[in-house]
Amino acid sequence: MKLFSNLISAIEITNKTNAKIEALMEYFKIAPDKDKLWLIALFTGKRPSRPVKTTLMREWCMEITKLPEWLFLESYSTVGDLGETMALLLPTPTHKLDLSLHEWMSELKALKPKSDEDKKAFVLEAWSGLDQQERLIFNKLIGGSFRIGVSKKTLVNALTKLTSIDANQLMHSIIGNWDIDSISFEELIHGKHINYDNSKPYPFCLAYALEKELPELGEPEDWIVEQKWDGIRGQIVKRNNEIYIWSRGEELVTKQFPELVEAMQNFKDDFVIDGEILAMKDNDVLLFNDLQKRLNRKNVTKKLLEEVPVGFKAYDILEYNGDDIRDVAFIDRRKRLESLFNSVALPEHIKLSFLVDFKKWNELHTIRDNSRAINSEGLMLKMKQSPYHTGRKKGDWWKWKVDPLTIDAVMIYAQKGSGRRSSKYTDYTFAVKKDDALVTVAKAYSGLTDKEITEISQWVNKNAIERFGPVRTVKPELVFEIAFEGIALSNRHKSGVALRFPRIARWRKDKPVDEIDTIESVKALINTN
Repeated sequence: MKLFSNLISAIEITNKTNAKIEALMEYFKIAPDKDKLWLIALFTGKRPSRPVKTTLMREWCMEITKLPEWLFLESYSTVGDLGETMALLLPTPTHKLDLSLHEWMSELKALKPKSDEDKKAFVLEAWSGLDQQERLIFNKLIGGSFRIGVSKKTLVNALTKLTSIDANQLMHSIIGNWDIDSISFEELIHGKHINYDNSKPYPFCLAYALEKELPELGEPEDWIVEQKWDGIRGQIVKRNNEIYIWSRGEELVTKQFPELVEAMQNFKDDFVIDGEILAMKDNDVLLFNDLQKRLNRKNVTKKLLEEVPVGFKAYDILEYNGDDIRDVAFIDRRKRLESLFNSVALPEHIKLSFLVDFKKWNELHTIRDNSRAINSEGLMLKMKQSPYHTGRKKGDWWKWKVDPLTIDAVMIYAQKGSGRRSSKYTDYTFAVKKDDALVTVAKAYSGLTDKEITEISQWVNKNAIERFGPVRTVKPELVFEIAFEGIALSNRHKSGVALRFPRIARWRKDKPVDEIDTIESVKALINTN
């Protein structure tokens, strides 16, 4: 645990990705193979289910420290993290436990079916034998919240730098199906459990937000324009009669979309296609909120397939019958893609992206402004002669999104941040009017300057009227303009609506509370969404 603890400390003290990569590389060089496997499992979400309820751990901590609940909760609200709060409050360890990471994880897995009394004895023994940082990690291993600022991509980059194995192959290897008890570290990173040659994707070509006037792009006839859809960007790989679907987040999501796999079996040729996975019904694109019902499902039921059917709009073709054609001009890749789609009869939910017909730049303004009517985010502008770049390259592809929707709402809850921001209130909940009361419509934590966050935190300290752990109920006085990309009806929210990507546009110091939006005016935006 000491070795793992040192790694976490090294990662937490820096915001620099290269420093995190170096720390990970050092760990992989000296840690036992089983510890390496567990690190990969923990950092990629492959962790065992929680063996002990955190409510019990909180009770045991208060029992040991003899703190009243109000003081424990006050400490929790100040620290902002339950695992860290307990690690800080517990007394000095009485002895030293020196188990490796994989030994601790084996113990925790075995703890799951035991009685609460046995669990308490195990946890108290661990607490009394671990230092403060090790206790924090132990608590997080139990609690299920192991967020330490290391993405899968950072982890893969460290492994690539260490082993010289292709990053895409490593990503496929570590996120695939593997059993920590029946695979070695070398077998895992070399992909002994996968067929990588057939499934290998390509890095996605990405676009910058349009930052110039349309005429500055040159002649309109040099560009192709498409709708920008709000779904999941994906690559569909078909090689040797095997089909794989990769998300832009480098996740293998094949099993989540069986109807796409079935449709791709109509093709005789092999290919790698780039496009958008969308919820579609009766030939119309549904909202992203609908698509969310299909995401991260281990089992896709027949009922779900019927309720939220999924389609695919193809943008580009990167490989054809084994040939990498990313360097071919986009206009020629598009012709190859059209030829491929015209070669077979396909179901209605598998389509080529629609090309916008225009002659002059000014024609695009109206088309873009009407994008929400078809649940599009705006337009994509692609130079006809552009290759399929790796990542972003300014100038060849641009995204021109519609302006966000906005409402005015009042802050009613504030919560402290975590880590470096644990001393300030950075997470806020906003409400609008409903009859004579307020109803929450959104949570947001981005969009303010550090100066504004400090000012709001000082205001919260003076105007909090109720507390629930780290959350403060505040006087409904501060008004903010909330921007968001879309809105939909939702049964899961008290307000009856769900906002897509809400963030703070500005602090409306000029606006009184009685001028905030009503729930009726918010719902009216659905018609313009």
